[in-house]
Amino acid sequence: MLLRTSALLLAVLAPLACQAPSPQPLAIPLQCESGDCALLRGAPQTAGMRSGFVRLKPGQSVGWHSTGRNEESLVILRGEGTALLDGHPARSFAAPHFLYIPPATRHNVQNTGQQELEYVYVVAPAAAK
Repeated sequence: MLLRTSALLLAVLAPLACQAPSPQPLAIPLQCESGDCALLRGAPQTAGMRSGFVRLKPGQSVGWHSTGRNEESLVILRGEGTALLDGHPARSFAAPHFLYIPPATRHNVQNTGQQELEYVYVVAPAAAK
C-alpha cells in the first residue's frame, strides 16, 4: 500500500517539479539602506546559492553564526575588519580582500576600521565528500 501511494504521489508531483522556472541571469545594484540586504535568495532564483550585501559601521559586527552545511565567501569592497572563526586564529583584512569560510564553521565579522565596512557574502551548499 505504501509503495502504491508513493508511486501515485510521485506521478502527481513530478510534472509540477518540471514546470518550476529555471534560474535566470541577474544584474543587481549594490544599494542597501539597512546593514544587511539579500541579493540572491536560493531556489528558485538560483540553484542553491544565496548572497547579500552587508554594511557595518565602525565597531559593529554581524554576530556569531554558522555556515551549517554551506560554504561561504566574503568579498570585501570597502573598509577593514577582522574575521573571527571558531578554532582558528583571527584574520584581519582590508579592502579589497576575499575570505573563504568552510562548512560547519561558527564565525563573526567585525568592523575594526574608522569607516564603514562593506562586503558581499555568497553562501552555497557544500558538495558531499
